[in-house]
Amino acid sequence: MDFVIVTGLSGAGKTRAMHSLEDIGFFCVDNLPAKLIPTFYDLCVSSKEGRDKVAVVTDARAGEMFASLFDVLDEMRANKMEYKILFLDASDSVLINRYQENRRRHPLAEAHQGSVEQSVKLEREILKPVRARADYIIDTTFLTTAQLKSRISNLFLGNSSDALMVQCMSFGFKYGIPSEADLVFDVRCLPNPYYIEELRHQTGLDAPVRDYVMQWEQTQGFIRRWIDLIDYMYPLYCAEGKSQLVIAVGCTGGHHRSVALAQHLFDHLVNQGKRAGVNHRDIRKQ
Repeated sequence: MDFVIVTGLSGAGKTRAMHSLEDIGFFCVDNLPAKLIPTFYDLCVSSKEGRDKVAVVTDARAGEMFASLFDVLDEMRANKMEYKILFLDASDSVLINRYQENRRRHPLAEAHQGSVEQSVKLEREILKPVRARADYIIDTTFLTTAQLKSRISNLFLGNSSDALMVQCMSFGFKYGIPSEADLVFDVRCLPNPYYIEELRHQTGLDAPVRDYVMQWEQTQGFIRRWIDLIDYMYPLYCAEGKSQLVIAVGCTGGHHRSVALAQHLFDHLVNQGKRAGVNHRDIRKQ
C-alpha cells in the first residue's frame, strides 16, 4: 500500500495537493489527528476494498494533538508500517499574502493576537523537524495549480517505493533558488539566447532556442561533465534510501538556458529507464 502523510505550512497548498492525489486514485482523508493515523492505516490494510493508495493530511489545525506526530511516526516505523511524508512549503511572504487574500484565520493566530506573520514564523519552527524527515518537499511559492498537480502526478502515479524519483527543475535566479532543491547548477555562464532578438520571446522548449544553447562547445563540455556527475551520484542516492532528488538548473530568468538543460537531463534519465519528472518553474513569468 502506498500510504502518504501530507503535512506542511498552513496556506502552502495541502488541500490542492490532496485534490491532486484524489485525481490520480488516492483515497484521501483531511485533518486527521496524528494519533489516529496508525489506526486508520490498519483499517486500510484490513479493508475488503483493498485500498492500495491512501493519503492523510495532518497539520497544525489539530492543535496539541499534532505534537504527537513524531511519536506516531516512530511507532509506525517500529511496527513496519510503510509510509512516505509529503511536505508542502512556501515563503513567509506568500503565505501571509494568501491569508490576507482569503481572509481565513491562521490555525495558530490565537497565540499571537491574530498576527499572521508571527503565526507563520511559529508554525515554521514547529514543523522544522517534520520537514527534515520528509521524503518529498514541494515549495509552492511560484507554482500554479497545474504545476503542483503535475509534480504530484510525477511523484505518485507509479509505486512510490519503486525507485528514486528525480525531479528536474529549471528556474530563474532573479526569482530565487528553489528551497526544495538538493542540487543546484548555475548555467548563467553559458551563451545567452536572450540577446538574440528573434529568440528572446521563445523558450528552451522551442527548437531554435534549444539548438542555440546546445551548439556551443562550452555547453557541450558542461553537459558531458554534468551528466557524468549525475549518473555517478544516482546510485549513491538510491543506496542512501532517498525517495526524491530535486536537481535545479538556473539561469537569469528561467526561460532559455535552464529550460533547455533541465529538459535535456530529464530526457537522459527517462531514456535510461529512471523515474523522472520535469518542471519549468519560471517559464511563464515575464
